[in-house]
Amino acid sequence: MDSFKFIEADQAIDKINNEESIVVDIRDKDSFDQGHIDGALNLSNDNIDSFVLDTKKNLCIIVCCYRGNSSQRAAKFLTDKGFENVYSLNGGYEEWKSE
Repeated sequence: MDSFKFIEADQAIDKINNEESIVVDIRDKDSFDQGHIDGALNLSNDNIDSFVLDTKKNLCIIVCCYRGNSSQRAAKFLTDKGFENVYSLNGGYEEWKSE
């Protein structure tokens, strides 16, 4: 199984607009509620199991955190669970906001 890949904000926008993609935001609920990428799913320990079970493994998954560090661990976790097309957003939500 391949590991996750890294993606820049502009490349993520292109994938979101042009292919079936899911953005998962792993920040805490308060941070997510204060602002997030449109359409993002706030993924936490409370809903990760159902996400893994209910989501098609071939979808493009873009993982977002604060600055792009924690998303790498989450992206690896998802590839380990069988997801085939997983990206960690470089710079995280902070970089996304500045774009």
